[in-house]
Amino acid sequence: MSVRTEDTGHLAETLLLDAALENIPYGFCVWSPQFRLVMWNKHYRDIYGFAPDAIQRGMSLEEVIQLSSRLGNHGAVGPAEFYENYTEQLLANRGGARAKSREVVHGGRTIETAHVFSPAIGWVITHEDITDEIVRSESVQKRKLELERQNIRLDAAVNNISQGLCMMDARGRLVICNEPYARIYDLPARLLKPGTQLEDILSHLFDQGMSAGGTREEYITWRREMIARREYGKNIHELNNRTIMMQHHPMKDGGWVSTHEDITEQRQNEARIRHLARHDALTDLPNRIEFLEQMSRTESSLSRGELAAVLYIDLDHFKAVNDTLGHAVGDEVIKQASARLWGTTRETDVLARLGGDEFALLMRPVEDAADAARLADRIIKAMSAPFLIGGQQIDIGASVGIAVGPSDGEKTDTLMKNADLALYKAKSDGRSTYHFFESGMDAALQQRRSIEAGLRVALQRNELRLVFQPLLGMSENRVTCVEALLRWDHDNRTISPAEFIPIAEETGLIVPIGEWVLREACKTAATWPGDVRIAVNLSPIQFKNRDLVGLVKSALADAKLAPTRLELEITESLLLADSDSTIRALHELRAMGVRISMDDFGTGYSSLSYLRSFPFDKIKIDRSFMRDLTKRGDSLAIIKAVIGLGQSLGMATTAEGVETEEQLEMVRSQGCSEVQGFLFSPPVPAAAMATLLQIDHVTPHRGGMRAS
Repeated sequence: MSVRTEDTGHLAETLLLDAALENIPYGFCVWSPQFRLVMWNKHYRDIYGFAPDAIQRGMSLEEVIQLSSRLGNHGAVGPAEFYENYTEQLLANRGGARAKSREVVHGGRTIETAHVFSPAIGWVITHEDITDEIVRSESVQKRKLELERQNIRLDAAVNNISQGLCMMDARGRLVICNEPYARIYDLPARLLKPGTQLEDILSHLFDQGMSAGGTREEYITWRREMIARREYGKNIHELNNRTIMMQHHPMKDGGWVSTHEDITEQRQNEARIRHLARHDALTDLPNRIEFLEQMSRTESSLSRGELAAVLYIDLDHFKAVNDTLGHAVGDEVIKQASARLWGTTRETDVLARLGGDEFALLMRPVEDAADAARLADRIIKAMSAPFLIGGQQIDIGASVGIAVGPSDGEKTDTLMKNADLALYKAKSDGRSTYHFFESGMDAALQQRRSIEAGLRVALQRNELRLVFQPLLGMSENRVTCVEALLRWDHDNRTISPAEFIPIAEETGLIVPIGEWVLREACKTAATWPGDVRIAVNLSPIQFKNRDLVGLVKSALADAKLAPTRLELEITESLLLADSDSTIRALHELRAMGVRISMDDFGTGYSSLSYLRSFPFDKIKIDRSFMRDLTKRGDSLAIIKAVIGLGQSLGMATTAEGVETEEQLEMVRSQGCSEVQGFLFSPPVPAAAMATLLQIDHVTPHRGGMRAS
């Protein structure tokens, strides 16, 4: 880059530059492209110990190095080697970049040199004594900042900075400027001449749109006031949709240097970073940080009695989508779900993604709780429609928990916690519904957490036990199979499986617990008569263990139990995802001789389709049909149809929940294979079951069996 000057001002500019170079606080010299000394200052002589008349213009670099070495400079390196290394450095740096290096001179002082090459001048080299700065690390930054400000004159002289730079004298006349300065402001040539008045440049910039408002005179006055303060200043200006940062550096002689940098892209990147810090990368919705800030701003209105509602939203069955279809499909579901959720909101509402499949919505203003209920209903309806992704239809849904302030809390933490509790209740109530916060929910959550904590140590404390309920073969008139049922004795009470099994499945604890049940059941069954089977329930979560088949083999081998005596009961929810790995595992187990039974048949919406996906050995008719068997004709019709279906498909059928002689006769007359229920026996400990199995033939009666 070249500095624009006029011939008439050349002498004045040279004198000004000489004065500046002589007074800068470090050594300075210029070597021609032929390595001849062109110019130097007093600090340069002082650093290397040269007498005032020891060096002269035109001396070769080799001569100066010989003289410098005799004065004790350059350490242990000889003059010839130093000359060779130094010239190699200079010749290697002729691209216009500034290169730095260090050397030790007489007295053990450390000198930092910096050189830059200009084809028209040669190598411009500065020499700075940095010994004290190295020792005093805290002052080195201050020193460098000061040196950088003082370096502006030299940098401007050699045009070696990328920023726009302009130097003005004490009377506000242009001394020098560089090409980046002219390019940033698109200045015409007439305004780049030395001697140009500041007011002329400012008037042009005002005409180009550089003003924060007000008149031309007000703009110029503002700039003059900033100069008169004689303080370092930094200002941001907008010009033609660009952002320019100007820094004002006053000089001792009353003039000043200003640097100018186009920071448009930097500001855009900063704005983008600020946006990303407060918004979700996948959906571009506000994230948890932004949502909490919006919530905190609402606290003052809540304290005045104004209403606001917080809705916690959780996508139903989303985890199954991720597990079976992959995270790419899961991400697309999240994006489409967020668009649907946003479509249900008003302009004043704040919708955020908290993470995973969890969303939160701040509803303000709110007239009454019914407003929040209507919004929750819109959300549930919007999410109930199938998603179409990559030609595949995906059904999920949403559950919503609602907390309304100030009645449910005036502080952010309280409202968020209560909305979360209400969401948990909505999910517990069957999902795809909404629920308002109610007092007592916190106690229920604490109870759940207590159960979860107890489950984590239940195996170590031997709190789990198995009980066994027999299945009576109708044609054999004896026990043909026994179902193993899990019980948990904790805190002086027996906790119902309906209470702790869902929590075990949600936390993944069902995997180690399920393994214990399988191994314990097989060991117990190995002590029974050889043709009695043991039935064990498997959770869908256990099938995510890739080595489930290996686990079953290991349990059978350890117990020395034949595979044909093991019956695994699964529910149709396992087949909901239609996973190839699940079907493959079932086929492997069946090939070993293990029997596979579908439990609770008839309670799902697509049970019949599952009978086509896998050839079950048995289907168990859910006990809910048995309760109404003698009162409702449709229950009998369903049972009759299921038994007939099982017979036609070659599958055995078991009727659960048989409690009366009348129920027994009705299912027997329809050809049911097995029956199970309190009419024969409740679940009993292993010892009692062993005694029961000694009976060859049984006659059922309420509460137990007797020999016949």
